[in-house]
Amino acid sequence: MKLDTRAIRYLTAEDWRVLTAVEMGSKNHEVVPTPLISQISGLRGASGVNRCISNLAKVGLIAKVKNAKYDGYRLTYGGLDYLALNTFIKRKSIYSIGNQVGVGKESDIYVVADESGKQVILKIHRLGRISFRTVKANRDYLRNRNSASWMYMSRLAAMKEFAFMRILKDNGFPVPTPLDQARHCVLMELIDSYPLRQVTSIADPPKLYADLMALILRFASQGLIHGDFNEFNILVNEETQQPVVIDFPQMVSIDHANAKEYFDRDVQCIKTFFERKFKFISDDEGPNWEDVKRTGKLDIEVEASGFSKKQAKELDKYLQQITQLDQREGDEASQGVSTDDDDEQEQSDNVEEEEEEEGHSNLSQNNRDEMKNEAETPRAPRSGV
Repeated sequence: MKLDTRAIRYLTAEDWRVLTAVEMGSKNHEVVPTPLISQISGLRGASGVNRCISNLAKVGLIAKVKNAKYDGYRLTYGGLDYLALNTFIKRKSIYSIGNQVGVGKESDIYVVADESGKQVILKIHRLGRISFRTVKANRDYLRNRNSASWMYMSRLAAMKEFAFMRILKDNGFPVPTPLDQARHCVLMELIDSYPLRQVTSIADPPKLYADLMALILRFASQGLIHGDFNEFNILVNEETQQPVVIDFPQMVSIDHANAKEYFDRDVQCIKTFFERKFKFISDDEGPNWEDVKRTGKLDIEVEASGFSKKQAKELDKYLQQITQLDQREGDEASQGVSTDDDDEQEQSDNVEEEEEEEGHSNLSQNNRDEMKNEAETPRAPRSGV
């Protein structure tokens, strides 16, 4: 799903009200009935509502679902993108959208600017995009074990990342400064560094290695395990060689049932990368799980900041399921096992749309309540977006 903002400046205030109505109706309906859209939007006259629905559908912000039993529409990822952007615009957090600078397994990264022209990073979480062939081949597996929608999980990922970044930054950890969060999107400081995987040479590999291992232990001493501490999620400044850590949706407490496994995996990822890329092998076999000594409680502070234990549990369950499916696909690929869905990987955007139409959106009542406060009645933005 690519971010296409060409239509955002042409949406009217009525269009935004109808789009928000579809989002609000999605809390209780996979397909939001057209009469309910009209009721929630508060617009008078069916013709006006239908005109707005037509406008939104033409630019892909809402869509009809095939073989629905009644006339209605669903919110697309594009519609969710627009709602998040509109929130940022009203807060004056974003004025213009620049180039896409990164594509993660489950996120898109863009450079954006505020009204002063200052450039920052926009991260759009898109959970559900990982391992399209496997997800598509195992829809029943996911549906039976996870009733929340991809969009809801993306919201949780953004909420969690923002909460962790804010706590970590406040406590002096080398992470980007978090600036704002809306729905499934996070705004953060633009770091003038490169991912470690792109760095061709390091002046002092032993020092950087030691710094990274010390950082893993420092996280743990404050009650946290990164969970994906590798060359993709570590930025290094070319001049200072100082590391900055990114990507926190998978971060867990040291009290997590799998904390030791995640800690050991983080350590091993750094060891493996430095041996492969820089031919460096440390004489020290550590750090080990036994070296972890809790001196702080940032894991508890994050929960107190608003990202609840229940939300963390929901997101963790989803991430574990996806990791299992991804590993299964990797094992099959290494064994030369092919699937009927091999061509799907080349058409990931189409698969993503199929996933939305299939509708992993049976939200629980608690999920609906948590999403309720995010729905606003937006006005048409006047910006450079």
